[in-house]
Amino acid sequence: MSFADLGLSDKVLAAVAAAGYTEPTPIQANAIPHVLARRDVLGIAQTGTGKTAAFTLPMLTMLENGRARARMPRTLILEPTRELAAQVVENFERYGTNHKLNVALIIGGVSFGDQDAKLMRGTDVLIATPGRLLDHFERGKLLLTGVELLVIDEADRMLDMGFIPDIERIVKMVPFTRQTLFFSATMPPEIERLADMFLSNPQRVEVSRPASAATTIEQRLVATGSEAAAKRETLRRLMRDAKELQNGLVFCNRKRDVALLQKSLASHGFNVAALHGDMDQRARTLALEGFRSGEVPLLVASDVAARGLDIPAVSHVFNFDVPHHAEDYVHRIGRTGRAGRSGHAFTLIGRGDERSLAAIESLIGQPIPWLDGDLAALSGDLGESEESRPRRRGSRSGSAAHSEPRAEAGREPRAEGSRRAKTDETRSATRVRGRRPRSEEAPAPLPVEQPPAERAALPPRRVAERPADDRPRERERERESRRPAPRRDDDGDTPVGLGAHVPAFLMRPVPPRKD
Repeated sequence: MSFADLGLSDKVLAAVAAAGYTEPTPIQANAIPHVLARRDVLGIAQTGTGKTAAFTLPMLTMLENGRARARMPRTLILEPTRELAAQVVENFERYGTNHKLNVALIIGGVSFGDQDAKLMRGTDVLIATPGRLLDHFERGKLLLTGVELLVIDEADRMLDMGFIPDIERIVKMVPFTRQTLFFSATMPPEIERLADMFLSNPQRVEVSRPASAATTIEQRLVATGSEAAAKRETLRRLMRDAKELQNGLVFCNRKRDVALLQKSLASHGFNVAALHGDMDQRARTLALEGFRSGEVPLLVASDVAARGLDIPAVSHVFNFDVPHHAEDYVHRIGRTGRAGRSGHAFTLIGRGDERSLAAIESLIGQPIPWLDGDLAALSGDLGESEESRPRRRGSRSGSAAHSEPRAEAGREPRAEGSRRAKTDETRSATRVRGRRPRSEEAPAPLPVEQPPAERAALPPRRVAERPADDRPRERERERESRRPAPRRDDDGDTPVGLGAHVPAFLMRPVPPRKD
């Protein structure tokens, strides 16, 4: 099957041929005819299969007729990250060379003024992230009542990033009669619920098993220490020993670790850049462009760069941290081995990563081979040095802790006989001073128990019986009568002064004064 068999317009076919593509991918071949037929589509496919072109090409064909109005975009594409949104713009620029369409990019990190100007000119295609889109809507600069086609891309990533409430709010703003295209790499139960809510009698297009890894990727596990220093050393060794390393992506779980690892690799002579969510938009764009152009061969990134980024010819992927979610592993290694090319993926495994590794292997349906032996093949703490290992009180490192006492620096170990001799000398010296050692002191005499006969001859103990009268109560009443009555306010309700709480020393009788 060729692109000409899908029903695309001549302008789109000319642009596709100019880009060098001749045959559509499975997701494109199955989804494009249904999009052109104005049907809702639920697309499920792994990354790197051409999902972006699956909705870009038919949208260009459909937008050849009609005209955009100010502040009312004709189509809306929602992306979870700024990088993915910018990549969709590049697809429209590549395949829309023969079209005169207004494409607007609405993302964070850019001034509102330029974006407002694009919206006022009229937009045929609006590509946005959910947060910035809602900002424009709340400012009254955007109306969504003219949207004819809605695209929700990377829906599972939207779920992970917490954008689902924003997506639900945006869907309520667009017309009910719009056409909806819903794409996701995985289909957890929450995504299934959203698909049922947003789509109307959709055509399900599934070209591969959800979250499956491409067969062109060579995957390997690398055993390493749990500490960051040992992991960084293992990563540097992998990079130096890797064959055919043209460029590589290094993934970390936390944004803080991205910056630390980038500085460490740069200090060891590697040409490396960083990409994470806390960077401003200009720095993120420069880092991504430098990696794409080949100027920077290594890019350390968080999962913000793992989903859908079209970075051609990535030869290696290094997972510095095992991802918390098994699906993220597939998206990470999916940056390599794209379009039939071969790729390599290395994952550093330490103590405590066994459960995450089992979830990954269960998801992809196959075990991942080890590079140089598994965790059991390494002794100790897998590369932790004695200096970096925390010392515990009362514990000794190594096997010598169980066999012989540790010798201090510059001192011979004390023998057991010398300890015993010193103890004997101490005891003898104590006896000479006329004092017994504590262990030899005579115990205190115990009380002598009287015989039963003598105990019986003793008179019985008399217990004073309390008279069953009201003497304590009488004394209390007498004490109360001595206390002065509390003064009250004019209303007669509120006590004034100490009242009944008179201290005892004030109640003592005062002796008469002698003049």
